[in-house]
Amino acid sequence: MLKKLLFLSVIGISSTAFSQKNVKEKLGNYFDSLFVHHKVMGSFAIAENNQPTFLKVVGFSDVEKQQKANMNTQYRIGSISKTFTAVLMMKAVEDKKISLDKKLSDFYPEIPNADKITIENLLQHRTGIHNLTNEAEYWQYNTKPQTESSLVNIIKKYKSDFEPGSKHEYSNSNYILLGFILEKVYKKSYAELIKDKIARPLKLTLTEAGGKIDTSKNQAKSYQFTNGKYEISSETDMSIPIGAGSIISTPTELLKFILGLEQGKLVKKESLAKMKNFIDDYGYGLVKVPFDTYWGFGHTGGIDKFSSALFYFPDLKVAVAFSTNQSDMDTNEISIKMIETAMGKDFKMPNFKTLEIPENELQKYAGTYSSPDVPLKINIFIKDKKLMAQATGQGAFPLEATSNTRFKFDQAGIVIEFFAAKNQFIIMQGGTKNTFTKE
Repeated sequence: MLKKLLFLSVIGISSTAFSQKNVKEKLGNYFDSLFVHHKVMGSFAIAENNQPTFLKVVGFSDVEKQQKANMNTQYRIGSISKTFTAVLMMKAVEDKKISLDKKLSDFYPEIPNADKITIENLLQHRTGIHNLTNEAEYWQYNTKPQTESSLVNIIKKYKSDFEPGSKHEYSNSNYILLGFILEKVYKKSYAELIKDKIARPLKLTLTEAGGKIDTSKNQAKSYQFTNGKYEISSETDMSIPIGAGSIISTPTELLKFILGLEQGKLVKKESLAKMKNFIDDYGYGLVKVPFDTYWGFGHTGGIDKFSSALFYFPDLKVAVAFSTNQSDMDTNEISIKMIETAMGKDFKMPNFKTLEIPENELQKYAGTYSSPDVPLKINIFIKDKKLMAQATGQGAFPLEATSNTRFKFDQAGIVIEFFAAKNQFIIMQGGTKNTFTKE
């Protein structure tokens, strides 16, 4: 359902400044190019000094009806919803409805270690409560409506992963429970709380708790592009993610949300300061985000085939947001290019050229490979005349040739270079390199 966080890597960036106009034009061309090559569909926005300075939308909200997306198209934003939930919880603290040291046992005593888990632990993912979306059985019920009681029954049956407060481990279960707790203390639905305490004060008309996707209301479906066509994704029933990932919005409204939060329009400055109390780079529904010599905060999100990001860099006074409803690439690259653009930095356009390599040439790469540094094996094989890779216990993925020896899988930002004479390959991902040898 909800992807784990993708942290932006600290990267060195070119010091050459370009005119803002030129680099923004180039960013627009970049998104057009991604769409043409079936890498991305979605909506992208930048604000500088509290003002919107860039907006681009590419692709369809409904491929079957050939309905194009526009700036008002609503996308599922996945785990960015956690930031909204944390804001509501800080509002509840300000309204004296609850305290951060209140115990989970006051609401759900049946959950393992509930008497040791505080609201603050839930906000910071320091509970040990097992993540229900990590289990295979999740995919048996995620498209069916669930009740509070059915979800609590699922969460409570898993053993605790660690002692509460001892470490950070991301768990959607934490924020599902926070959503239900908010409903109890306010005696209102989560959807009403989003409307009353966030959307209305900020005059957001396209941000709300989502339901079944309705493309006639300009809500996007999500897709993956396989075998030359867009395939529609299954749809998580929004009764499940609640406070962990049920909100729909647009990138322009997400920018208004994070700027409004920073400007004290939603919670007091003291409350926001607590939200930014980062331990293991996670605060209350906020991730600490490094970029070059700067630090920002925000969150990423993924649900079904939707992928989103929302970041604000106080020293730069730059906010970026995007929501995609199809992405056949590592969307972290999009975040980096958007932030570089806002800083007036040039960036390199991707090369989408791939080669067709004869099957008999590919054959020399086939086999099972292992590495002393990585606790899994990778099987390289050929399917439908294409080179494929599959790591132990994971799904197979296609490798696109960029040279006779070099292949890539954009969705995970993976590059593999083969050295057939040595029966080896080097796999590169996120700045790390590992050498694997054929068994």
